[in-house]
Amino acid sequence: MILLTANRNMEGKHSLEQTIREENTPTSLPVLTISQEVRLREREFRTRCAERLLEIVLDIEYYLGLGRIFIP
Repeated sequence: MILLTANRNMEGKHSLEQTIREENTPTSLPVLTISQEVRLREREFRTRCAERLLEIVLDIEYYLGLGRIFIP
């Protein structure tokens, strides 16, 4: 499973970022984070996010172990 989120929280010992740092391994799937959630209202931005998401999923083996990837 690939986690797609808009959670950018990097504060605290229970934050998503802290979990990624502690649990990530070279074979872990990346966490995909929408870079600007408020822009999801814009059609062009949603299209760019979808295209980037598709690129990542089709070549997932190149993204293993990266931790977090911001899209687009």
